[in-house]
Amino acid sequence: MKQNYLFALVLGVTDGIFAALTLAAGRVINSSEPIELSFACRIAVAGSVSGLFVFFAAEYSRLRGELSHAERHLNLMPRGKLATTHLGQAILRDALKAALISGGGSFCGALFPLLVSGLLGEPSFVAIVAAILTLGLLGAGVARAIYGNPLRWAAAFMLIGMILTMVGVELRIT
Repeated sequence: MKQNYLFALVLGVTDGIFAALTLAAGRVINSSEPIELSFACRIAVAGSVSGLFVFFAAEYSRLRGELSHAERHLNLMPRGKLATTHLGQAILRDALKAALISGGGSFCGALFPLLVSGLLGEPSFVAIVAAILTLGLLGAGVARAIYGNPLRWAAAFMLIGMILTMVGVELRIT
């Protein structure tokens, strides 16, 4: 997998878990019932759709900025000429592919912890435990990829998950 697609996947999964914690925390904390599949899917769709569009806009503008930077260094006239070539089309395809990967990762990231509670028939707070543990694994994985300290990264990701859970409880979104 290309490096920027790995970035898109990790960003998507992390964003999905963060979205699930924020959007569902109020309902999850205040209920002893397992989470319904329809609720889990609605949260996953909400998180992934917004994440997909945000990622596409950011990635496309980043890639177009790199192309513009290359144009300036090559002293091409008129400006924007490279964007109309096959390079511009390749950038659009690459940004779309990365956005779809990120959006799919976000959907799965949001759905997974919520389904743990629903499929196991466990109380809904199990979803928060599953989400925070998954964030710890993601943090450790990122640390290994960048030669960082896995315990620190796992702890940081888990702490952010706990903070977003508290924010979600306070906001009472669902």
